[in-house]
Amino acid sequence: MLLTEEKLKIRNAIRDFDQQIDQMHAEFHKYFHGETRKRPDWEKLERNLVDFSRKKLIDFQLSAQLDRVLFKFQNRKKIWLGWVG
Repeated sequence: MLLTEEKLKIRNAIRDFDQQIDQMHAEFHKYFHGETRKRPDWEKLERNLVDFSRKKLIDFQLSAQLDRVLFKFQNRKKIWLGWVG
């Protein structure tokens, strides 16, 4: 039962990271179009993702979901840096 609870926590954390990436993208879009002056802190999100990804995930499905989120972050990061660079 503890294993199931742990998997649920990990699944929720991965989903939260996915949502944070989408929110960060919206914030960068506003920054790029001059709707806000504050540049979003993508580096903090990246640090949190890297720290989380260092955990050993035994479940293949959760590992695949995390890989998808990490890939999504890297693609969005390229876009963000292109917008501010």
